[in-house]
Order: sequence, then structure tokens, then C-alpha cells
Amino acid sequence: MSTPLPTLPSAPAVGGGCSDAEVLKERGQREVFCGLTGIIWLHRKMQDAFFLIVGSRTCAHLMQSAAGVMIFAEPRFGTAIIDERDLAGMADLHDELDRVVDTLLERRPEIRTLFLVGSCPSEVIKLDLNRAAERLQARRDDGRMILSYSGSGIETTFTEGEDSCLESMVPRLPASTVASGAEATASDAPELLVVGTVADIVEDQFRRLFQQLGIGPVRFFPPRRSRTLPPVGPNTKVLLAQPWMHRTVEALARRGATHLPAPFPLGAEGTTGWLRAAADAWGVDEGLFDEVVAAPRARARTAVARHRERLEGKRIFFFPDSQIELPMSRFLFEELGMPPVEVGTPYLHRSLMEAELPRIPEGTRISEGQDVERQLDRCRADAPDVVVCGLGLANPLEAEGITTKWAIELVFSPIHGYEQAGDLAELFARPVTRRSLLRV
Repeated sequence: MSTPLPTLPSAPAVGGGCSDAEVLKERGQREVFCGLTGIIWLHRKMQDAFFLIVGSRTCAHLMQSAAGVMIFAEPRFGTAIIDERDLAGMADLHDELDRVVDTLLERRPEIRTLFLVGSCPSEVIKLDLNRAAERLQARRDDGRMILSYSGSGIETTFTEGEDSCLESMVPRLPASTVASGAEATASDAPELLVVGTVADIVEDQFRRLFQQLGIGPVRFFPPRRSRTLPPVGPNTKVLLAQPWMHRTVEALARRGATHLPAPFPLGAEGTTGWLRAAADAWGVDEGLFDEVVAAPRARARTAVARHRERLEGKRIFFFPDSQIELPMSRFLFEELGMPPVEVGTPYLHRSLMEAELPRIPEGTRISEGQDVERQLDRCRADAPDVVVCGLGLANPLEAEGITTKWAIELVFSPIHGYEQAGDLAELFARPVTRRSLLRV
């Protein structure tokens, strides 16, 4: 028997939403991290992988400061430094890279997957890391996998590094076994692939919910260990946990997989819609679905409702950062009553947002890309109550009396699923509380 859900005050009528909204496309100066920063969460998720950045000392300083790795720790990322000698052509870069890789793998036998990660310097000097990875792979017969992808700020923004990384892995995923004859029915049964890095505790929570719903087999990509690469084929159904996986979805589609359109699992209602997309694909009985999600959904609603009084009615403005802005604005509008003024996103892939755009209130300004000076002008003119932006803009805006929320926390914090819904709401309540205390 399902338990009744606590009711939240309803959000304003959505009307036609933003499905057909005209998008303001901007191309100018941007304030965003490069794709190298995706290594911060990727190296924590893939426990037997190493990320070797082929770049400059600036790349090394960025990663060391952003990840906060202690000097006596042995992290699973590093930088092969391109210095003046390399740039001047006094050294053979391929020989130098081979030497660094051989030394690394000899010293660290636990590494099962090595990623050569391109950066701005390696991109500028046209170092072909794809060919280097193929050459290094051909030299080894120890079962290790060597891949490459670009995290260059020339080619990628903040979260696109993860998309590039997973895209590079797709060709190495094993094929789903398609049996014939009497075994065909069992082997052709659908398999669920959840794509996008989430915290291990969130993954475990989702696994339990899928198991209770009778959905399976369920695999997550990226996996915790490269020895358990998920199979992919025409029977694979893809459910996105993160909204920046455009190229990975396309690569999986080329392997025959099918994307399940769904809202992203942010908040009580987003998580319910996300699980329902999988349940519908598996033909789960509606009564069973309601029974399974009732208790965690009620907990999520109760946890979110604690912050609604402080946040309801406050207008919010998003600077582009990670591509999570549209799902986040939907959550804030539906569950906390915060109307979005402008939602900026680095890239807008409508095929991945078709379940989100209709739930964003009509009249919201949607912008893609960035011209930071123009967007700052619009932000000041709109005078929103809360601004979500990067670290470089937060302090100047705070000095002007504008309440800001650091966008980076929305990527680095566990925010997905029912059990994290209250924590997600609290991330937005904190700056509002801080501002009210400062005023007192």
C-alpha cells in the first residue's frame, strides 16, 4: 500500500513552457573552466584508471589546486609537461611521451586504463594523441587499455571533458550477446545503461530502486572498474544521469543503443520522472511503481519543503557553466517556487532536453553560449534575487549586493536522486540565508 505524499504549494502555471522558445545565441568572451576539470570526478569514479594530461605547468597547477590533492598523496592523474625544449622541436615529443608512459605504468601496476588527455598546448602544436594511444596500445600485451580524449579549453568547456572521455570508451565496450534459436528471447531482453558519473552512494540508491521495480540488468557508465565495461547493443536502453553527454549518446546510438527521453533525476519530481521513463520501457505495473517510489518520494518532498518558505518567489538567473542549468531551473521552479529570469547554458542539445523544456515557465529567457559583458548587463537590469555563476563572477557580483550561488557546487556535490533532494535545495538556501545575516 502506498503512503500519501505531503503536498507542496503548487508552482505557477507553466503554460506552453519553453519547448519552442526562441534561444538567444551568444558568441563572445566566456567565463568557464576547461574540460580538464572533469578529471576531478572521473578519477574518483573509475578506481583503476589514470589520467595523464599532456600539457603545460598551468594545466598541472589548475588540477592540483582544483582537486585539492595533498602533496604526499599518490593521485590517479598527472601532467606530462610540454616545456620550451618540446615546443622548440629539440625533442621528439612521441619519444618523450612513450618514456613518460612506460615509467608511469611500470611504477603503477594497478592502473588498468590510461587516458592521454589533450590540453591547449598539445592542441596548438598538433600533437596527435589518438595515434599516440594506438601506438602505445599496440606495444602492450598486459591487458591494459590506453585511450585518448581532449580536455583542451580550445575544444571543450567544463563538463564536456567527461563527455569526450566516455565517448572515447564507447568503441571499446563489449557487444551485447545476441543469441539465436531457443535462447534468443532471453538474450534479447532489454538492458539498462545509466550514463554519466554520479557518486557511488547515489549509484547504489538507484540500483536498489531499479531492483525493486524489476528493471534489469542495470549497468552504469562509467563503471567503477574498467574490468567491468558494460556491454552495448540494439537491446541497450540509455538513461542519462547527467545532461552533458551529447557526444556519448550519439556514439552509443551508433552501436545500436536507444536513448530514453526523461527529465534528469534532480529533486523529487525529476527523479520520479526519470525512474518512470525506465519503468515505462520495461512495462512496469503502475501500482508497483507507485508503491516503490512512494516512501523515498515522500522523504524527498518533505526535505525540499523545509527550504521552500525561504526560497519561494525569489527570482533566479543562471550564467552558463555546466549544461545542468535547464534541469536545475526546472527543479527550482517546480519544487521551490523560484521563477527563472534567464537560464544560460554553454550548449543546448534539444534532444536531451525535450522532457525539461516544457516544464520551464513560458517567458523565461533561454541563452546558449556566452558574451559575458552583455549577460552581466542583462543580469544587473533584471535585478534577480539569486544569481548562479562561476567563481570568477561571484565575488564582483557579491560586492554589488547581489546574492550568488557557486555553479561549481552543482557538479561537485552529490545532488541526484530522492535522498539528496533536500541537500540540493539547501545549496540554494545557504546563500540566501548568508545574505540575510549580513544585512542584519
